[in-house]
Amino acid sequence: MVLCLLQIAAVAAIAFYLIRWRAAVRRRNEQSWESLLARLSPEWSARELSEQFLWKEGVNATPDDAWQRMHGPKGLWIMYQNARVMLEMADYAARNSDTVDSLLLETLHSDLMQIRVCVLMALAQYAFSQAGEGVRVNAYRAASMYTGMAARMTELLQASAAAIVPDFVAAM
Repeated sequence: MVLCLLQIAAVAAIAFYLIRWRAAVRRRNEQSWESLLARLSPEWSARELSEQFLWKEGVNATPDDAWQRMHGPKGLWIMYQNARVMLEMADYAARNSDTVDSLLLETLHSDLMQIRVCVLMALAQYAFSQAGEGVRVNAYRAASMYTGMAARMTELLQASAAAIVPDFVAAM
């Protein structure tokens, strides 16, 4: 009896997961450039860290200065969210264009994971040490990777959806 209930529960859990997965795929496929751009957070911009962050990599600040310019954990969290949206934009471009460079797409995926790890480490450290040296260094690393990801995203958009680049630049 118990084994039968466990089997039913396992099948129900798998069915629930598959239904949610299919709904997520459907939502993803129904996205447009405009909906993706609207999801980019306008509350903070990496322009405060680098004047040309959309065109070339690098941060024009020290770790302490970058921490102040990004408004501490607020800027980290926005980087975390925007990195995910930029990855969805790259995936959208890959699905809707034949000219997307697969190496560039893989690099964007790698950037996303590294940014998320750095941001989560910095936020965890911040929760325990209130912006110690380790927090500022991890935040600086995340910001540096974020500017690189934004530059590569601009490059990808120029190649596959040039008309959207001005809107992307304005949103960032």
